[in-house]
Amino acid sequence: MNKIFNTSGDCKPDLHYMVNIDHKLQQIKLMIDRGDYFTINRARQYGKTTTLKALRRCLEKEYEVLSLDFQKLSYQDFQTEPNFIRALSKEILKKPFIKREENPWFARNLEHFIDETIKNPRMSDLFECFSRWCQKSEKPVVLIVDEVDSATNNQVFLDFLSLLRAYYIDRDETPAFHSVILAGVCDVKNLKRKFVADDEHKYNSPWNIASDFLVDMSFSADDIEGMLKEYDADYRTGMDTRKIAKLIYDYTSGYPFLVSRICKLVDERVAADSGKVDRKAVWTREGVLAAIRILLTEQNTLFDSLINKLEDYPELKEMLQDLLLNGKEIIYVVGMRSIEIGLMFGFVAKENNHVIVANRIFETLLYNLFLVSSDMQQHRIYGEALKDKNQFISNGRLEMEKVLEKFVLHESFLEEDGRRYFLLYLRPIINGEGNYYIESRTRNMERTDVIVDYGGEQFIIELKVWRGDSYNRRGERQLSDYLEYYHLEKGYMLSFNFNKKKTIGVKRILVGDKMLVEAVV
Repeated sequence: MNKIFNTSGDCKPDLHYMVNIDHKLQQIKLMIDRGDYFTINRARQYGKTTTLKALRRCLEKEYEVLSLDFQKLSYQDFQTEPNFIRALSKEILKKPFIKREENPWFARNLEHFIDETIKNPRMSDLFECFSRWCQKSEKPVVLIVDEVDSATNNQVFLDFLSLLRAYYIDRDETPAFHSVILAGVCDVKNLKRKFVADDEHKYNSPWNIASDFLVDMSFSADDIEGMLKEYDADYRTGMDTRKIAKLIYDYTSGYPFLVSRICKLVDERVAADSGKVDRKAVWTREGVLAAIRILLTEQNTLFDSLINKLEDYPELKEMLQDLLLNGKEIIYVVGMRSIEIGLMFGFVAKENNHVIVANRIFETLLYNLFLVSSDMQQHRIYGEALKDKNQFISNGRLEMEKVLEKFVLHESFLEEDGRRYFLLYLRPIINGEGNYYIESRTRNMERTDVIVDYGGEQFIIELKVWRGDSYNRRGERQLSDYLEYYHLEKGYMLSFNFNKKKTIGVKRILVGDKMLVEAVV
């Protein structure tokens, strides 16, 4: 049976096309070899479980690996210490290596904890059992716990962490786990805040022993190309694997779920929707962009999770709106709640000490969400775009110059609203057929570059606030250079001029060998 691209659960090498993560596993193994205790915190569907399972296989020759998943424990299991010890013991007893002949005493101890006649098994008893196991084991013992988020909002998990810490500190005298890995979305320091009452204000975490985890778990363009080459070897599509990998990376910044989802949509949906059963016809730039359009209109668990977080954390939503709609530069500040939440859930990333949206897919998703909210759809300019839409599409091609000519007739917005309402005007025109995103390298309060993909063509529109002729000429040169980078001959400038004496309209100018269409509103 042929492999498939997978976006449901962990990836299995025999069943799924996968990025080769051996180099990442070796970086993690180096931390384990030196005995680090650490946490792998990444956003939802970032490949944590797949990585942990691969890591377990990588370690088994040199280490005894106890791999647990807290998601298998129920809410009730975390309510009391005895409940937690019994549930955890049952999970450990399911592991095949626990019942080997050399570990009969360990199994008996765990069965003792499960015995209902034992009224109050204690966490300290469980850890003494762990310690004895670590002492008797021929190989160092590594503990891996996935889905630690399932343990939030309870004291039992704090006690579990505290004993891990205590044994770590005394491990020169008392046998303990050689290395411990906790994996989840939230880091334990953030979890600590949920455990204490509002009036206690205690932020010290029992997991302050953790080493920094700096392994990049995102996929590079080279990583993606390796996966595509494996696929191409099976189907012989003749695709330009380097070009397609780079395009996928440009839109996803290597977010594992998004990479796999786009590949899966190209392979399974784009061909079916276009009637092209030949895979050679869809592994192209146009095929990838078609997959991205499908992705941005579907419901999936990742998008649902992200959108729910906007409702749960109003300060996060406000920060993202400032970043996207108002063009606000946000400097990374350690400890600022909105930023830390955005980083934790994967909405944003740090780049040159600035906060940026993590990838183009999330950016477009958020723009669509913010711009096409119910109150924004009531705005007159959105209705005008819907009414005028057919004027801008000719033989399947987007007439961007006509879009600007029509848009400059609208003046009912404030200085800070200009870019927002242009994107609101553009959205229904390209809806369903095109993609757009904001080039993060040029986003600021005065200048934003919108890049539109439509019908196989690419359009670059520089949006800026008018700051005089010299500033405008500098902007023309910058846009010309930018067009050169994208190998385009024609670009567009939209200036929001709030001077009373201004000339509204659209004109063409030549800068070097580049044609610029300049619109002033």
